[in-house]
Amino acid sequence: MLLMKDIINDQNKLIRTISKEVSLPLSKEDHDLLMEMHEFLVASQDEELSEKYNLRPAVGIAAIQLGIPKRMCAIHVLDYDENGEPTKSTDYALVNPKIVSYTQKQSYLKTGEACLSVDEDVKGYVPRHAKVTIEGYDALTDQNVSIVARGFLAICLQHELDHFDGVLYYDHINKDYPLVPIENAMVIE
Repeated sequence: MLLMKDIINDQNKLIRTISKEVSLPLSKEDHDLLMEMHEFLVASQDEELSEKYNLRPAVGIAAIQLGIPKRMCAIHVLDYDENGEPTKSTDYALVNPKIVSYTQKQSYLKTGEACLSVDEDVKGYVPRHAKVTIEGYDALTDQNVSIVARGFLAICLQHELDHFDGVLYYDHINKDYPLVPIENAMVIE
């Protein structure tokens, strides 16, 4: 199982590497890595497992965060009911995902973004597209997918795809006015 020690931080120059496309069909090595990345996310959001293995909770991880410059990422986003109980999960293990369309309308997380590769808490609003359509191969379902994502999921996907180009979330924050609300943007709670 992947652990926090396997994740490189933003002090490591590798995190800024441009990731390369991955050949399909997936090699066993790439497939296994993607499954491990997804398993890490699931474990990181499980209270018992995250405590046992000292994992920071995460909804996404890109291969470059493990020092592997390949265009692969995993997503595990939970939806909750009014009692805070998980009702469903949205899961992907994506290979070569690309944004094929997006809305001009922007959105941002009210609490700001965080990243497994960023140890310090960088305050500020990160402008993202409110809605994106992403195409790629999903190793969990073993098929090409077209994902239309809005809100939190759209933000998560854009955050992970940025990693492929060596971009970290705080690169998008307005350096002079990090906490000034983004005009006409959708605010995600």
